[in-house]
Amino acid sequence: MTEIATLPFKISVLVFLRSEDGRLLLIQRRKAPNLGCWSPIGGKLEMALGESPFECAVREVHEEVQLKIATDDLHLFGYVSEKSFEGSGHWLMFLFDCKVTISALPPEIDEGHFAFFTREAINTLAIPPSDHQLVWPYYDSHRKRFVALRADCHPGQELEIVVEQSL
Repeated sequence: MTEIATLPFKISVLVFLRSEDGRLLLIQRRKAPNLGCWSPIGGKLEMALGESPFECAVREVHEEVQLKIATDDLHLFGYVSEKSFEGSGHWLMFLFDCKVTISALPPEIDEGHFAFFTREAINTLAIPPSDHQLVWPYYDSHRKRFVALRADCHPGQELEIVVEQSL
């Protein structure tokens, strides 16, 4: 087993929102991680407040796109435990599919600007490199199901993905 560096551990959510015509809403990030890349909306849990992943997803959707949803509007379709992401930290990322559609493009925020994309178009965008293997294929195959993933993301090494559970 590869030795794991002692790095900070962060917990986050990604929320996959769609327009009424089925296109996916992405944000082009102005901040690290994933600076300049397109990704679903999301953010870090307020761990000092004891925030759950569902509470975080509801909060992030409201903060970033001004859409009020409830936990029942979300389907947790997976999580990814990333070791040594970008060599700067370990992440536990919860993946949510939102059952509520968004009717219009949200206004730009401090964290970036938004656009709608077809699923096929996302493959051609500047997205985080690991998302090509780690996020989008499992969105495609499990967004109505559940998957638990572990990924070793050590810089300079090939991404190693282990499916710990798939339902």
